Amino acid sequence: MSVLLSFGHGYSARALTPLLLAQGWEVIGTTRTEAKAEVLRSEGVMPVIFGAPIDEALSRATHVLTSAAPGEAGDPVLSTYGDALRRGLRPDQWVGYLSTTGVYGDHGGAWVDEGTALTPSTRRGQMRVDAEAAWRALADQTGAALHLFRLAGIYGPGRGPFAKVRAGTARRIVKPGQVFSRIHVDDIAQVLAASIRRPNPGAVYNLCDDDPAPPEDVIGHAAALLGLPVPPSEDFASADMTPMARSFYAESKKVRNDRIKDELGVRLAYPDYRAGLAALMRQDGTTAQEG
Repeated sequence: MSVLLSFGHGYSARALTPLLLAQGWEVIGTTRTEAKAEVLRSEGVMPVIFGAPIDEALSRATHVLTSAAPGEAGDPVLSTYGDALRRGLRPDQWVGYLSTTGVYGDHGGAWVDEGTALTPSTRRGQMRVDAEAAWRALADQTGAALHLFRLAGIYGPGRGPFAKVRAGTARRIVKPGQVFSRIHVDDIAQVLAASIRRPNPGAVYNLCDDDPAPPEDVIGHAAALLGLPVPPSEDFASADMTPMARSFYAESKKVRNDRIKDELGVRLAYPDYRAGLAALMRQDGTTAQEG
């Protein structure tokens, strides 16, 4: 039996889970609370409280996925389980690390791909660069087949602009030339599944859709779908924003996704935000008239 051990079994890993369970896999996922563990059990996942011994689960795992974000102290999975991973990972074992396109930094709206130099302009981006390097070092030590997945902005069920638009709290911050890339969580799941089918040790993949777009366009389209007024535009330079919110606008780039298509044969279910938001509307059973 194929067994996935998933560290930090959150939003993206939970989207992958039903694809694997349908193929007869076992999925083991770490989480930090008993309440979350109970949710994972209800989804067919065997939970392990993060920090508990992992050797037995690791000995059974055929594949390993890590989704936990690094902090100032480094990668939490390596800090907690580094010794166990060095003992337990096997040569050519598939390992996936979910990183972000923030590792590329700011490119003034220009295109980047997997060969672009890593020049993060935020502390969060630098921590991701450091975490990627730490996982590469672990792969070099163990011979494990590491795959890096650099994710653009994630949206999907429960994560989208509709709630804020309905509540009247959505903002259309306009910064000339600003573009972001995005990815629907279902497309993250299908890319991970495709990589598992076609492992390529050392590979790096950008996970994003085909249509980098200004953030204000997405909010405006969501409002139009709901039949609600489009929030007024606000100039970035003078907008009242928290330092964290403002930091998201520090980088502007368009991310290429050719490799997931050419190498893994992926056909995106949601190639742009319009298709993705329309699907979320259907899943919610919402129509513009109801909005």
